[in-house]
Amino acid sequence: MDFKIEHTWDGFPVGHQPVSVRLSPGEGGVVMEVSAPFFNDPPAPLGEPGKPFNELWDYEVVEAFFLNDVAEQYLEVELCPHGQHLVLLLSGRKNVWKQELALSFEVYRGETKWEGKAFLPWSYFPPNVTKFNSFAIHGSKDNRSYEALYPVPQHEFQQGQKPDFHRLEYFKPFSFNMLLGEEWKQPKSDIWLMKKIDVQEYNR
Repeated sequence: MDFKIEHTWDGFPVGHQPVSVRLSPGEGGVVMEVSAPFFNDPPAPLGEPGKPFNELWDYEVVEAFFLNDVAEQYLEVELCPHGQHLVLLLSGRKNVWKQELALSFEVYRGETKWEGKAFLPWSYFPPNVTKFNSFAIHGSKDNRSYEALYPVPQHEFQQGQKPDFHRLEYFKPFSFNMLLGEEWKQPKSDIWLMKKIDVQEYNR
């Protein structure tokens, strides 16, 4: 499954070669590949390449969100051209309950372009993923650029509105069956199952 991020978050065409995101089957999960222009702006995070880095969204990143829109549970994956990454599990809009999970992530970076390849295990995905969106961010201060695969429709844009990648209502329908066949069923996740148990215990 191939996607191109061709618009800014508010619906205008990007002024450079679009970021490409590819999803393909992997052994026990999904391979996410990124091909993107390398802006080198802002400078690299101070964290070690190959390791999680908190608040990575403040740097140059490409992101993918996998959502169960009924339960409003989602996986957020952020990949940086300098090798850092950030994996977040959310239950409810912007409600992070697990973060900085380990990730197998490789980066190949040139002067003007970078490519990344990450392996996302099924245990990271919430049950029954139904929607998807992808984003790219680069630039500093007034030149900060926010781009979206599925942006805010321009007719719904409101004066003074700020970029917000957690507007789940703008995500589009998505099914892993398109990638893995109609008979395929998403494996259960021990991580998300523990979340369900925690909630049930709390409700008692």
